[in-house]
Amino acid sequence: MTRILNFFAPCPRGLEVLLADELRSVGALDPKAGSGGVAFRGDMQVCWRANLGSRLASRVLMQLAHFPYKTEQDVYVATLALDWPALFALERSIRVDVNATRCPLKSLDFVTLRIKDAVCDKFRDRKGARPNVDTREPDVRIQAFLDATHCTVYLDTSGEALYKRGYREDTGEAPLKENLAAGIVMLTGWDRQSPLFDPMCGSGTLLIEAALMALGIPPGAQRDFGFERLADHDPAAWKALRKQELDRAGRPRPLELFGSDIAGRELRRADANLEAAGLKGAVLLKQADVREVAAPAPAGTLVTNPPYGVRIGEATDLKAFYPELGNAFKARFAGWNCYVFSGDPELAKLIRLKASKRTPLFNGPLECRLYEYRMVAGSARKNKPETEQGDQA
Repeated sequence: MTRILNFFAPCPRGLEVLLADELRSVGALDPKAGSGGVAFRGDMQVCWRANLGSRLASRVLMQLAHFPYKTEQDVYVATLALDWPALFALERSIRVDVNATRCPLKSLDFVTLRIKDAVCDKFRDRKGARPNVDTREPDVRIQAFLDATHCTVYLDTSGEALYKRGYREDTGEAPLKENLAAGIVMLTGWDRQSPLFDPMCGSGTLLIEAALMALGIPPGAQRDFGFERLADHDPAAWKALRKQELDRAGRPRPLELFGSDIAGRELRRADANLEAAGLKGAVLLKQADVREVAAPAPAGTLVTNPPYGVRIGEATDLKAFYPELGNAFKARFAGWNCYVFSGDPELAKLIRLKASKRTPLFNGPLECRLYEYRMVAGSARKNKPETEQGDQA
């Protein structure tokens, strides 16, 4: 019989409901959106599909144990009881990471050490030697999460974080993580066929994620995964599943995707990233100032991540820029739905358009909003009244 396992897929906060739907589409059982991720069940093939095909998850963690604790020794004993040599070979290097909320223990570093000791002690007892620890490029990643009363131990089936697609050649300054960019594009409601334009495209992350969606290319097509280094991995079955998923993807072709940026160096980065992603020619790029650029089609979706004072942009310059951005939307994007991702609500107000929706999202620890502006001919006053979706985290 197929073994059904428990998994947890973390994601940027605000994307949990979208991720639950995405995981359901790859066969996940009972996906439940929570704070910062989705718990679900499935067999290893569901795990493979989630790793290969999820545009939103940061990792796919396989649950090994869930137990109550009061002391670090409780965590050690429960971790030692797990059959680690059955999960991966002695020759595999390991790394342990621990996260917690409301944990009563004094030092998470000490908890991390005790979990590492338990894994290594189990190998020493069974195999007569301990696996090496490699904090930089481990073969196997072990994660634990502690709340006030319970500890959950996971095996990371992803390896490197899933937002590391493998295409990013040069990020420039202050890039969006790929899974957050994919979530932003999804939240616009873009149909994956009509025109989409990023007039401040930077290194091109929003456009590349949109192109991968439009062509049905799995985001993990260019990378490997942690589950490939586990003891019970079936390489032949994985190769067949991967081929099946990749064969469904469309061939790269020119799409109704457009990008511009005022800086030529940013466009060169975007072009290099597109080429690395196998998407050369799929997106039309040109150098232009967002305050002057013409709409590339009579209607479509504009989505962009302008500077909002985190690492780039001076405050005075930004306060002058945001009203001009709103003016550009009014002057040249009638018939378009415009979306602006910003971490500064005061700057967003300077756009001086009434947002029809504000969706809370988190860029790491920074609370942001995705602002929707439905541009109609005539006056921005015809926009729908402003609403805000409830936080999902």
